[in-house]
Parts: sequence; structure tokens; C-alpha cells
Amino acid sequence: MQRVKKTEIITLRVTPRVKKTIQERAKAAGLTVTDYLCYSGLGKEIVRVEGLEQVLSELKAQGRNLNQLTTLANMGRLTVVKGDALAENHRKIYEQLRELLREVT
Repeated sequence: MQRVKKTEIITLRVTPRVKKTIQERAKAAGLTVTDYLCYSGLGKEIVRVEGLEQVLSELKAQGRNLNQLTTLANMGRLTVVKGDALAENHRKIYEQLRELLREVT
């Protein structure tokens, strides 16, 4: 998916207190101030899901492992794979993602 380049600038004046509040809320949401204000201005709900970083990190690690196994299999250096453990890990990750999704919706 290609990201659309942001070319338009909006300038606004706020009090130091409002600026600080916006910055704090953006940081708490894990967003830049720009993204926070855009989401807020468009009426989108801003949800911060705790634990998502760990799940995504584990999912990436499993993907790397699967890629390495695939490479070895294609080279003929791997003939038997214990796929049960890999499938179980993916099932656990899938369940964690479903649980996080339930919290958001």
C-alpha cells in the first residue's frame, strides 16, 4: 500500500497549556502530534492497544524462522520439519491478536 505524501500545512495558535496537553495525549496514544490531530479532526477514535508491540515482534520472529526453514528446504538441506511446534506458535499468536482485536472493538 502506497502512502499519500502530505503536502498541505495547517497553522494554528494555541495556549502553552493546550499545546502541552495535545503533545501528552499524542504521546500516550503512540502517535505523532500531526497524526493525533488528524485522527481527532476526522472524528476517528484513537485506541492504544497495550501488548501489541510484543505480539508483532514475536510474529516477525516466527516469520523469519519460517523463511529460514523455507530457504533450507529449497536448498535440499532440510527434509523433515517439525511443523507441529511452528503451527502451535502461530495459533498462539493468532489468539493473542484476536484478543487484542476484541479489546479494541
